[in-house]
Amino acid sequence: MSDYILETKGLTKHYGGVHALVDANFTLERGEHVAIMGDNGAGKSTFVRQITGVEQRTRGDVIFDGEDVHFAGPLDAREAGIETVFQTLALADHLNVPDNLFLGREKTKFDWLGPFRLLDYKSMREDTMAGLVKTGVKIPNIKNSIANMSGGQRQCVAIARTATFASKLTIMDEPTAALGVQETAQVENIIRTLKEQGESLILVSHNMRQVFDLVDRIIVFRRGRMVANLRKEDTNGEDVVSYITGAKTGAEFEGAA
Repeated sequence: MSDYILETKGLTKHYGGVHALVDANFTLERGEHVAIMGDNGAGKSTFVRQITGVEQRTRGDVIFDGEDVHFAGPLDAREAGIETVFQTLALADHLNVPDNLFLGREKTKFDWLGPFRLLDYKSMREDTMAGLVKTGVKIPNIKNSIANMSGGQRQCVAIARTATFASKLTIMDEPTAALGVQETAQVENIIRTLKEQGESLILVSHNMRQVFDLVDRIIVFRRGRMVANLRKEDTNGEDVVSYITGAKTGAEFEGAA
């Protein structure tokens, strides 16, 4: 078994003449938490979209859990064990918590009835509660619709969705960008819980304090290229900013170790 849950080799994405991502060589160890940082348009979200099958890469390889993969779409990535919390959350406002967690992968019973099988609401509620307990998410009433929840609760539901299933890798894209202080703290506690449980995680974030509090390693993108691979204990915020702005060019960067 490989020590890495995820590797990319020469991962590249072009949009016509725009080179949004160029030769991204990245590794993520099992149980490791890594932050991806960079200015707007640096290539962070493009990188995530290639990994998760939201978009098809121009070239390069993605190796997940020891296998060369080429996901046709996000559902393929999810079935392989990659759960992603996008900035848009991808929640259905009119549905309750269990219905959102199992959207697209509903549990059924009486399968022998063929097209007349029924949804197994009891089992989905039980698995939802187990996922909430695993992540430490507190939702007063899981039967409430998402539309009646705060931004923090909605974000926590999206994160709990990753823990309800046997995910091997969680990716969070700016999970606290629109949250207040208290709600941000709740999400960060969930990330710490995932770390304690040995879950691998990629965190896309602009929040320097958050990054240094939560991850093991920091990857910096600039103009579509990975320009720095920094162990948290060997760097500081000023150093990271210098790579983000280009004050340091990343000429010495030799790829993710």
